[in-house]
Amino acid sequence: MSKTIDWIAGDTFGLQIPAHIDALREGGTSFLTEAFRKAVAIDESNSVTGITRFEECPGGGTGAKLYLSLEYEKPAPGLPTDLFVKFSRAFGNDMRDRQKIQMESEVWLALLSRVPEFPVSVPKCMFADYHRETGTGILITEQVAFGEGGIEPNYVKCLDRDLPEPLAHYQALVRALARLAGAYHAGVFPRDVMVQLENRQGTLGVSEREPYSAQQIARRAERWREFATAYPQLVPAHVRRPEFLERFAAEAPRFCGHESAIERFLNTPSPFVALGHWNANTDNAWFWRGDDGTLECGLFDWGNATVMNVAVALAGCFYGAEPEFIVENLDLLIRTFTDDYERVSGIPLDPEQLKHHLALQVATSGLMWMIDAPKVVEMRVPDLADVPDWFDPRVFDDELVRTQLHMSAIWLTLWQELDFGAQLDRFVKRNA
Repeated sequence: MSKTIDWIAGDTFGLQIPAHIDALREGGTSFLTEAFRKAVAIDESNSVTGITRFEECPGGGTGAKLYLSLEYEKPAPGLPTDLFVKFSRAFGNDMRDRQKIQMESEVWLALLSRVPEFPVSVPKCMFADYHRETGTGILITEQVAFGEGGIEPNYVKCLDRDLPEPLAHYQALVRALARLAGAYHAGVFPRDVMVQLENRQGTLGVSEREPYSAQQIARRAERWREFATAYPQLVPAHVRRPEFLERFAAEAPRFCGHESAIERFLNTPSPFVALGHWNANTDNAWFWRGDDGTLECGLFDWGNATVMNVAVALAGCFYGAEPEFIVENLDLLIRTFTDDYERVSGIPLDPEQLKHHLALQVATSGLMWMIDAPKVVEMRVPDLADVPDWFDPRVFDDELVRTQLHMSAIWLTLWQELDFGAQLDRFVKRNA
C-alpha cells in the first residue's frame, strides 16, 4: 500500500502542495492565497479570507475530490468563489492510486488553458501542480454551475438514452475536439509544452499490459458468444446475431501480431496526430446555447490529455453514445470533425481515412480491454441470469458493470459497421 504523503513541492511552482483533503484543510486560506498568487489567479494585493464550503465530492475512479466555496479580500467579476478540487492520490486504495499518473498532463493542460487562444471552453484554472516522482498532484478550478444560467444539467456516463437532442450534443463535442486538434497543427500552443506532451504520446496513464495471443483472443471471443447467448437481454440484437459473432470470432485473432505495426501507424506524426481529450463523453462536458441557438460545450476531466491520434479522441467520445445513434450518425460526426479541423488548421482530412484510423484504434484497444467485459460483468453480478434488463439495479447501479456492457456494445457495433476485418486487410496490404 502506498505510503501517505501530506505535503510535497510541485514541479512547476515549487510550492508545497497538499496531497489529500486533510492536508488542504490544514493549509486553509494561507495555502490557497499563496497558491493562487503563484498561479497569478489573484494579484499580490488580494487574498483568500474565508472558506464557507468544504465538502467532499463523491464518485470518480481516481483521487479524492472536493467542493470549495471561498471569500476574497477583494471580490471581482470573473473571480470564481465556487471551486472544484481534485487530488491525484488515493491513499489506502492501491487500485485507484495507480491512476495518479493521469493528472500530470491534466495539470499541463489546465495551466495551458489560461492562454487567450485556447480553443475549447474549460473551467477556469486557479492553481495546478504535480510532483512527477511520486505522482502527487492537485488541481483547483472553477466549479461548473450545472443547471444554472443557461447551462444544462450534468449528464451521467453511458446513459445517453436520457439525453435530449443527442446529435446536437455530439456535434458540439466533436467540434470541440476538432478545434483542439486543429489549433495544435495551426501552432497555437507553446512549443515547449507540446514537446512535453508529444514525449508522452502512446503512453496513456492507464494500466498497460502485453496484447493477448491469438489463442487467448479466440477463447475470449468464444466467451463473448456464450455470454450473448446466455444473456440476450444485456446484448443488443445486432451484435448477438450468430452470423456476426462467428465473423467476430474469426476476425479478432487475426489482429494478433499486427498490434505494434498498427500502433506505429497511428502514432507516426501526421495531420491525424494532434492534441486531444481522450474521454470526451457527455458526462465530462457542460452544454449551453450560443447566441445563434447552436449548442456549444466545454470540457473538463483532462486526465491523460496528450498528443494522440485523433481517432483515440473520437473513440473516447463515441463510447458514451447509444449504439443505434452511432450507426445512424457516424458519417455525419466524422464529417463534422474533418470540416471544423480544416477550418481551424487549414489542413484537409479524408473522412474515409479517418474512419480507417478509427477502426484500427478501436479494434486493437478493444481487444486489450473490451473483450474481457463478459468476465468482469459475470464476476460482479453472479446471479446474472436473473437480471431482466439493463435497468435492473444490479446492473444499473454498478457503474463499472453498466459502462462495461455499454462500451463493449459500442465496440462491437463499430466492429460490425466499419468492418474491422476488411480494415485489417487494407492495413496489411498497404504495409506489406
